[in-house]
Amino acid sequence: MARILMLLAMLVTGTASSQLPEFSQQYRQRLGGAIDALEEVLADFYRDADAFGMTSAEAIALQKASDDPFIRARGDSMLNAEIRLSRLKQQQAELQTAGSIRRLVIFAQGFDPQLAQATADDYEPAVPVTGEGIASAGAGAIAGLFIMWFLVGAARITKRRVLRRPSRP
Repeated sequence: MARILMLLAMLVTGTASSQLPEFSQQYRQRLGGAIDALEEVLADFYRDADAFGMTSAEAIALQKASDDPFIRARGDSMLNAEIRLSRLKQQQAELQTAGSIRRLVIFAQGFDPQLAQATADDYEPAVPVTGEGIASAGAGAIAGLFIMWFLVGAARITKRRVLRRPSRP
């Protein structure tokens, strides 16, 4: 019975972990789209600032100094958009130059939560036919095996302790 459970655990964890490369790939596609959208929004803002003889930093400072709470909030939004765009471009550059396994590490270390949630909402599982997918599935299967070994071992130790206890009269 324990071997069957171990095999099932390996299948489940291997299948689940095999989806990491596919999720990362779908995230990278969304990353490019998010960068394009932010660049478009910021380009409009930069054009407007330039039309009034301001740099983007000056325009944001003007917005943040406004008495109008809506205008102040828009200043914060534009500043956050610039920061996010910079962060996403940096991640995209790192992902483009990284090898397949390193891309998973880069994704795990610095994914954009908003973008990852959007990816998860539309995620479509795929069969891992790449080396990266197969390696990920294998790592997950091995992790599942080790988890089951640990659980089975703990159950056996607990069972032995229970059977060794002297019964009380």
